[in-house]
Parts: sequence; C-alpha cells; structure tokens
Amino acid sequence: MEMNLLIAYIGIAVMIGLSGIGSAYGVTIAGNAAIGALKKNDGAFGNFLVLTALPGTQGLYGFAGYFMFQTIFGILTPEMTAIQAAAIPGAGIALGLVALFSAIRQGQVCANGIAAIGQGHDVFSNTLILAVFPELYAIVALAATFLIGSALVA
Repeated sequence: MEMNLLIAYIGIAVMIGLSGIGSAYGVTIAGNAAIGALKKNDGAFGNFLVLTALPGTQGLYGFAGYFMFQTIFGILTPEMTAIQAAAIPGAGIALGLVALFSAIRQGQVCANGIAAIGQGHDVFSNTLILAVFPELYAIVALAATFLIGSALVA
C-alpha cells in the first residue's frame, strides 16, 4: 500500500533531517571555536580540524539508518505492512532526536577543548575522550534502529 510507504519515508526524512541538523550545528559550534583559537595558536590547526569534524558523524548515522531500512532489510517497498511503516517513523524520531542533541552537545565539548588548546593547554587527547560520551548515545540509537529493522523482517 502506497500510504505505508509514504509514512515510512516521512520517518526516514525525520531521521536524516534531524541528525543532519544536529551535525551542522555541532560542527559549526566547534568550527567557530577553531577560528577564534587559530588567532592564538595557528600551529594546532590539525587538532582543531579533527575536533571540529567529530560532531559530523551523527549526520552519517541518520543516513546509515536509511541505508539499513532500504538496503540491508529491504522493507521500503510498496508491499510493506502497516506495522513496518509505523516502526520506521518511530526509529526515525528516536535516532533523529538523539543524534540532533548529541551532535550539538559534542560540538560544545569539542569547542571547549579547542579553546583550551588555543590557550596553550595540552588537552587534545582528553577532549577526544570526553567527546566520545555524547557520541555513545548516538551509536546506541543507531543500534536500536538496527534492532527495530531486524525485528521488522523476522
């Protein structure tokens, strides 16, 4: 039924949209800090680049969720059931929201590390470690999306 497919793609759009918005905000927060820190310490650009890029991964998780439903599970078809169609927006909202907020918060952690490095402190490794914590929740949400998808084809 085509309405089921429409509902599913709305869920996919929410998942990709929210995770992408979160990553855009997160990398912008860190990028702004990097621009400011470069004024004081232009030799640390490589560290700033890594920390700025880190919140971008959540946007990739949104795309990975779509890839799972489309390619791995193969359920995005006009023949999908109403239950399958309803589960995809549920997974999309869950992954999208978690990725949105974790990317923003990770960007803030990275921005603080960038500012500290710009002031001459040796905190690159510590910042990477602390920035993993918000990322962990996006990974858990992606794993939950995988489990939802695998339950739909069982």
